[in-house]
Amino acid sequence: MSTEYDVKMKKAHQYKLTLEYLENQNGENLDVPSFVLRFENHDDIFSIIKRMQERHFFDSETEDAEFAIGLKLFSEVMLRHRNHPLFDEMQIAMGAFMKKLKSQ
Repeated sequence: MSTEYDVKMKKAHQYKLTLEYLENQNGENLDVPSFVLRFENHDDIFSIIKRMQERHFFDSETEDAEFAIGLKLFSEVMLRHRNHPLFDEMQIAMGAFMKKLKSQ
């Protein structure tokens, strides 16, 4: 059993992310249904993951992929809702952060 959510945009890459709970911090396997998210993004996330892994920003390719996926999910929502007051302080900081990231 899984929970599934859809986000639709126009002219975007289509993705499906499945999150499965494997075990808690004590090594116990919990019976938690998987979470499936269908979403769109204006970027090719797989190519971004590959570029992040080639640059070795963090200690492992897994961390590079985690960072790339998290950043793309967050930044796409922020981009779609750029006028939402929640993101007021983030706009300038995110712009500077993205410039720094892309320059490295």
